[in-house]
Amino acid sequence: MNISNYMGAQLASLQHAVSLSVMNMAQTTQAAGATVMLEDFAKAQAGVQGAPHPTLGQRLDVRV
Repeated sequence: MNISNYMGAQLASLQHAVSLSVMNMAQTTQAAGATVMLEDFAKAQAGVQGAPHPTLGQRLDVRV
C-alpha cells in the first residue's frame, strides 16, 4: 500500500467523523430550540385560556 492510499483512507475517515460530529451538534441545537419553542407556546396558551369570552353572559339566545 503506498502512502497516498493510506492518507486518502485516513482523510475519508476524518471527514466522516467530522461530518457526524457536526450533524450531532446541529441535532442538539435543534432539540434545544424545539424545547424552548414548546415551553414558550405552553406559556402563551396559558395566557390565552384565562381570557374571558367577549360576549359571555351578555346575550341569551333562546328558541322555542
